Amino acid sequence: MINRILLRIKIVQIVFAYYKSGEKDYGVAEKELFHSIEKTYDLYYHLLLLAIEVTRYARNKIEARLQKYRPTEDELNPNRRFADNRFIEQLEANEMFMERVDKKKLSWIDSPEVVKSLYDTIVASESYQSYMNSETNDYIADKELWRKIFRNEILNNEALPIALEEQSIYWCAEADFVISFILKTIKKFDESKGAKQALLPMYNHEEDKVFAQRLFGDTLRNGKEYRALIEEFTKNWELDRIAYMDVIIMMVALAELHDFPSIPVNVTLNEYIEIAKQYSTDKSGTFVNGVLDKIVTHLKKEGALMKAN
Repeated sequence: MINRILLRIKIVQIVFAYYKSGEKDYGVAEKELFHSIEKTYDLYYHLLLLAIEVTRYARNKIEARLQKYRPTEDELNPNRRFADNRFIEQLEANEMFMERVDKKKLSWIDSPEVVKSLYDTIVASESYQSYMNSETNDYIADKELWRKIFRNEILNNEALPIALEEQSIYWCAEADFVISFILKTIKKFDESKGAKQALLPMYNHEEDKVFAQRLFGDTLRNGKEYRALIEEFTKNWELDRIAYMDVIIMMVALAELHDFPSIPVNVTLNEYIEIAKQYSTDKSGTFVNGVLDKIVTHLKKEGALMKAN
């Protein structure tokens, strides 16, 4: 699930924190990196669990209405389609899902306002109304409803960011990314696989963990060298006036250029230019692009960069 795009972002963030903290303990920093990766994977399960909790909330409302002293005809004969959604029932029984939820003690018990708010928003949505009144009642329709809910209602729920931030400092910024993988997960669900349906693994590819470890380690081991190189090619700038995040982004980019000859130069440059655009200043993308381009040209002339474009 966690691909190299997110790994690069996380490495930039942890390297930034490493230099800002002043502690300079590599072991602690590496643990923090892999802890943050683990927490992103937990968010994937936590948000899937939210779908189950909202469905349980719907079931409880139906049961409460049935227990009324004088239930109405509608309350005695409720439309249970949402409450009995087959995708959710399969997820509730999923062995891989339940094992990690139990192991990590994931729960929404402390955020009832998110569950209620989301349920109310879902019930008021056009997708819900269309689903409840449709003549098409099958597993595919059940999955598609939850794809729409994740894409529209969950992603835009106002109560969610506060609840996520209380759980982890990493989660708010990563919710969009994780939901994109939940959408892919739901699409892949197969009713015939029942409780054995596989969820996404933590890493997109097993070698990505090694990639993260090597890139992070190389950045810190050779940090002084990369910083000196950046300073050499920003002579017209005072280094302490350059956005510190830009310096960190370029340091990690140089580590990748140095340590991963199989990754084309243009791929590396494009990735870090995008990170600069998203996580630094408005002008950072152009600035990082210009400096790295000069450094790459210099390294090629010196024969210090032997890799594909």
